[in-house]
This record gives sequence, structure tokens and C-alpha cells, in this order.
Amino acid sequence: MHAMDVMTSEVVTIGPDASVQTLAGLLSERGISGVPVVEADNRVVGIVSEGDLLHRAETGTERRIERRRSRWLDSIVSDQDLARDYVKAHGRFVRDIMTREVISVGETAELADVAMLLETKRIKRVPVLRDAKLVGIISRANLVRAVAATKSAPAGSIGDDRAIRGRLLAELNGKPWAKVWPADIIVRDRTVHLWLAEERSEEERLALRGAAENIPGVAGVVEHLVPYPLIPAF
Repeated sequence: MHAMDVMTSEVVTIGPDASVQTLAGLLSERGISGVPVVEADNRVVGIVSEGDLLHRAETGTERRIERRRSRWLDSIVSDQDLARDYVKAHGRFVRDIMTREVISVGETAELADVAMLLETKRIKRVPVLRDAKLVGIISRANLVRAVAATKSAPAGSIGDDRAIRGRLLAELNGKPWAKVWPADIIVRDRTVHLWLAEERSEEERLALRGAAENIPGVAGVVEHLVPYPLIPAF
């Protein structure tokens, strides 16, 4: 499987000139832990997470490191480190606190490579780019769901799975009863796996199942019910 098979294509983003307070509100309201920072042409210029908001002057949580003039401590805490901590605590805009060296993958990247990247770099999410522009994002949760959708039997046609998922997403797009994130749909061996909140009405679940079953090539539909409202885990 490739990045395009499991990525979330409807990505929540923020601009570099947005205020830190706007960022905090966005993360809180959407229930997500981080977002890519994009310019007007959808080019990724950074990434920012809730970790960048932990040590803020507004909440009195900025890092407290006393400078002691000793070669031992100076070798651990440099002026550059202290300056970076100050900006993290007092910066007013997203561009001040975001990580500029963004780790990303292409949409045809193998999932094995994506998993290794998340593990070795100790990151929770990675933007997916096409021609340097954002087309999706993959989180650890996306990979976990990909594993849940696999079977011990030999894999079917990945090309068919990708086409089925694309057709289903297109069918559901814009339908008010659908209310499903792309990350909640994975197709494996022509079987559509849907992650749905238990609180969804029976009518909505039947409509989603019917939409999936009507896609040419679908062999079956499996519902995975979860006991809480689903939000994209970015």
C-alpha cells in the first residue's frame, strides 16, 4: 500500500501569519494535535503542533532555565537554545513558533517507508506532497487503521482498492448525511472498512454501507464502531 491509499486528503491547515491564539483555538475546536502551515498556493512552509504551545508566557509555563556561568552548563544550554525558547514562549504568530524543516513524503511512498519515518524521526504525522504542494497527511492512526483492515490472506489488487476508495470518496463528497473523514475509509482486498461512531443513526450507517456496496468491484463492507465521536487524528 502507498501513502495515497490511507492518507487524509481533507487536511486542516493554517497560514504562517495567523496568530498563536488562532492556532490554539483551531487545535482545540477541531480536537487535533497539529497542522501543516501553508502559503496561499498550498505550499508547505512549516508544521506546528500543540507541543509548540506548551511553554507560553500567557500561561506562565515558559521554560525557566537560569544561566550559570560555567563551561559545563554552557555546553548544554546554548544562547541559541535560550533564544529559541524565548521565541516559543513570546512569539505572536505561527511563523514564529513553527518547525520550518518539514519532513514529508510523496503520495506514492510505500507505507513501510512512512512507518519507518514516523518511528525514526519520532513524529506523529507527516504531510503528503505532490509537486511540493500539500495533498494529504498521514498520522500514526492512519497506519493503525491500515493494519486493522489487512487480512492474513494474500493481498488483492492494490490498484483496484485505490480506485474503489476514490470512487466512494467522490460519491460521499458533499452529501450532508455522510459526515465521514477520508481517514475513516480504508479499502483492502476490495473490502471497504468504515470507522463509525456508535452514536451514528441507523439510517446514516445504512446509507454509508449502501454507497460502499454500490461501488463497482466492492466485495464486502465492514463497519468498525467506536464509542466516541470521530475526529481526524492528525
